Amino acid sequence: MQTLLLTNFLLAILLMLTLWLVSIRIRDVSFIDAFWAWGMVLLTVSSFILTPNGHGERKLLILGLVSLWGLRLGLHLFIRWRRSGVDPRYAKILGNLMDKKGWSFGKAALIQVFAMQGPLLFVVCLPAQAGQMASGPELGLLAALGTVLALIGILFEAVGDAQLNAFRANPANRGTVLDTGLWRYTRHPNYFGDTCTWWGIWLIAVEAGAWWTVVGPILLTWLLTRLSGVPMLERALTKSRPGYAEYVARTSGFFPLPPKR
Repeated sequence: MQTLLLTNFLLAILLMLTLWLVSIRIRDVSFIDAFWAWGMVLLTVSSFILTPNGHGERKLLILGLVSLWGLRLGLHLFIRWRRSGVDPRYAKILGNLMDKKGWSFGKAALIQVFAMQGPLLFVVCLPAQAGQMASGPELGLLAALGTVLALIGILFEAVGDAQLNAFRANPANRGTVLDTGLWRYTRHPNYFGDTCTWWGIWLIAVEAGAWWTVVGPILLTWLLTRLSGVPMLERALTKSRPGYAEYVARTSGFFPLPPKR
């Protein structure tokens, strides 16, 4: 287990250093969101290769679910980055550091983005890594529940992303708020889907004894709901999007719920 985790940690750091060099060349870090998802697939594949062949069904299940989640999400975010360009959130963060502290772009990108993303990615992905190594019974009830929860999360996120893409593609919707489909019941179906997916993968891992990897989905939930997900996005939207404050008042922030009157 120690060898597996150390190897994957170094792999995550190497990935981030490589991406950092790319960001210096193109003067943009916005592609990191796509590689966050792809990086988890990379660590899961690495774990599949490095772990013993026993409990192959669990290994294949975890590999399949993470790949389904990560490859789709990464491609979606990469296409969005190529279409939209620099993410204003990252531009503002790095711009403040460069203006107020006099940092170079490379220093700001390394310290504020890539140096943090590697360890965070590694920790969130712990259930997919350790779940393939841990010994335990064959697939049972927890694995079944975890699989259902993960698939619900993947589907929820994919449908939410598709609805948002269709909404943005219509010029008549420019400057308005999407409040139909899944977005009628939660302001962030993509974040809710992410969270369901990784809690589901954790359930599969905990059945094999890797209960301690709960730190992964806890960290992901905290990041999305308290730090870099909902708060950062909603501060920007409330200022820039007319009607968004009213949408916030009537729509659940995370868990899908009927709209308030």
